[in-house]
Amino acid sequence: MGRPVAFFEILSTDAERIRKFYSELFEWTAEADPAMGGYALVDTGAGDDAVGGGIGPVDDAGEAGVKIYMRVDDLDTYLARAATLGGSTVVPPMDLPGGYGRIAVFADPDGNPVGLWQ
Repeated sequence: MGRPVAFFEILSTDAERIRKFYSELFEWTAEADPAMGGYALVDTGAGDDAVGGGIGPVDDAGEAGVKIYMRVDDLDTYLARAATLGGSTVVPPMDLPGGYGRIAVFADPDGNPVGLWQ
């Protein structure tokens, strides 16, 4: 069985501008949360089974962009598998606040960052 897309993330050095852009373009709701450093959880309005996401700020333009997170059952196994196939770990496994699970990020052989969510 394949692994589903679990979450998307859009990061920008101007998070307010990019949040407004995507909210107006796709009719999403995304309110910045000061407690999360201005990060906004996205409600796409597409129902309970829709893939959710987040829009947030970054200081370094090199960290800006769009990233998908794949749902996996074991971060270490998938990071190791990615490495065997030519990828590399960018962010090692870490716990998310609020008990939302754990994430890690790897780069594919072309350098594209892809998140894993357990």
